[in-house]
Amino acid sequence: MDLFSQVKFLLHKEVVMEWRSKYALNGILLYVVSTIFVCYLSFKQIPPITWNALFWIIMLFASVNAITKSFIQENRSRQIYYYTIASPQAIILSKVIYNMGLMLLLSSIALVFYMLVFKNPIGDPLYYLLAVLLGSISFAAVFTMISGIASKANNSGSLMAILSFPVIIPLLIVLIKLSKNAMDGLDRSVSLNEIGVLAAINIVVITASLLLFPFLWRD
Repeated sequence: MDLFSQVKFLLHKEVVMEWRSKYALNGILLYVVSTIFVCYLSFKQIPPITWNALFWIIMLFASVNAITKSFIQENRSRQIYYYTIASPQAIILSKVIYNMGLMLLLSSIALVFYMLVFKNPIGDPLYYLLAVLLGSISFAAVFTMISGIASKANNSGSLMAILSFPVIIPLLIVLIKLSKNAMDGLDRSVSLNEIGVLAAINIVVITASLLLFPFLWRD
């Protein structure tokens, strides 16, 4: 099979496995909804800048819970089977694409529920939604790559936290600034630099994944 066919086959496998179990998606949704509700019971009303930061903190931990399982849950026998039917590039691409779709769905649901619970005026709702979608794609790309690296270590959970820290902090800073501009209703041209930085981070991370993952996969 060519690369496209392999990615399509592996994506279908990911969707079927998720649909059969459903516990992962349901657990993540429960985590997001319950966290937002607990924050509402604790704060009731919060200023806009805290509203924005709190949302990204919730999405960060939801992303970790959603994407950590990408490679860590795969046992060695299944990995050997994948090795015989698909290229490492197809495997990492299918994981990235699937996690992007999962995070886009999760972030959309989280944003709607968050806005219903914490009513806060947003100057440019469409641009804020764009920031959330870009953030979801960035989280998926970064954490999928880190999950693939960490899965080769014994203490994969701790290693994932250590490896993701230098990448996720600059990403969060850019996302908070971009979404804050949207909340304030600033001219969209002001945020073009942040969008460019997010696009550059995603390109670098995905390119690095395609280049490095084949060496990890051979181990």
